[in-house]
Amino acid sequence: MTIPETADPRAHSRPADSRPETGPADAPGRTPDAFTPESARKDVPILHRTVNGHPLVWLDNAATTQKPRQVIEAVAGYYGTANSNIHRGAHTMAREATDLYEAGRAAVADFLGAASPDSIVFVRGTTEAVNLVAQSWGRGRLGPGDDILVPALEHHSNIVPWQLIAKETRARVVPVPLLADGRIDQDAYAGLLSSRTRLVALGQASNVLGTVPPVREMTALAHRYGARVLVDGAQAVAHLPVDVTALDADFYAFSGHKLYAPTGIGALYVKPGVLGELRPWQGGGNMIDSVSFERTTFAPAPHLLEAGTGHIAGVAGLLAALNWFTSFDLAAVAAYEEALTAYARKAMGNVPGLEILGPEARRIAVLTFTMAGRDPADIASWLDRDGIAIRAGHHCAQPALAHYGLAAAARASFALYNTPEEVDRLVTSLLELDRSA
Repeated sequence: MTIPETADPRAHSRPADSRPETGPADAPGRTPDAFTPESARKDVPILHRTVNGHPLVWLDNAATTQKPRQVIEAVAGYYGTANSNIHRGAHTMAREATDLYEAGRAAVADFLGAASPDSIVFVRGTTEAVNLVAQSWGRGRLGPGDDILVPALEHHSNIVPWQLIAKETRARVVPVPLLADGRIDQDAYAGLLSSRTRLVALGQASNVLGTVPPVREMTALAHRYGARVLVDGAQAVAHLPVDVTALDADFYAFSGHKLYAPTGIGALYVKPGVLGELRPWQGGGNMIDSVSFERTTFAPAPHLLEAGTGHIAGVAGLLAALNWFTSFDLAAVAAYEEALTAYARKAMGNVPGLEILGPEARRIAVLTFTMAGRDPADIASWLDRDGIAIRAGHHCAQPALAHYGLAAAARASFALYNTPEEVDRLVTSLLELDRSA
């Protein structure tokens, strides 16, 4: 999609509802009638509040997305009309809650392109999913001399669990280096794979650079050596089409709160042929078949991996979020986000001393940046005065930032409800920061 030349980025943007109905067909915001950012914004109550006297500009979507009213109402509706434990009761509300929970599982399977809901395990989020695989799969499958390959680009949640299990099993975590521009060094990756490789853990999209590695190709190469592949989809699911069958991932994890759903709920996909390699991680109710002091037998997966009472209201919210998100033309959403990110990248280039990290390769709607002479925390605090929320710090990806010689950076991340006017407000505020003493 071609991005038109912008107007003066120093000018204050007009309110979104005053945006003209007609304009260049290739301008950000002009997408098929099935989707406009305004159609998404009207459903998200928090986007209509003010912060420090200014309309909120939420550009911290890579940390968490805001929730549409349909999700908020689904959570409240569950507690107000159907609150019950699941799988354990014959009464009406238990059946209703169980049906809701399993409908959520089926919706996740459909969204991810999984062949069966039985491949979906509910977890608190991506972090718990990776830890589950490390403990439930890794403890019985890893040993001395085994390698776990992890690109230096990864989130800490896809590094630390492997370090913990490697220490326990005497395996080793092998970092895959990055090229100068921040992309994963594919030649180095191919050279590190060997008969010792038991698992490759990689993200489908970087939470720091927004870049999208060739996950399908990397997975296929790992499989030639008999290695399993875990894909961290936390940053991808809200921006990219996901088909776990086409990816041929052995494990795929995501967090609901990055997909317009509540916090504390997420999902782990496990390839059907791999399910049998996982053993119980936590013990308790729901994951058993029968219990005695002589012998305990276990329920089949996925219940085997879901000990105790799950986040039932969270599943209700996740189901509502998936229904809301997939009600839009997702191809149009992706095209809009791509155009908006390109618009933002170009506009931010007008800020003196501002440098965006990473290549101009394919990326999701994430722009991590530095400003010469400005601490990232100070940049975020300045923007907050104008009601603009971004993230500053190491973004739980210290090895990736260390590649650039940095300990911290600022990050603006976009979603389908963000607008060019909000980008203009971001750039205006950054220009004012540059001019400040």
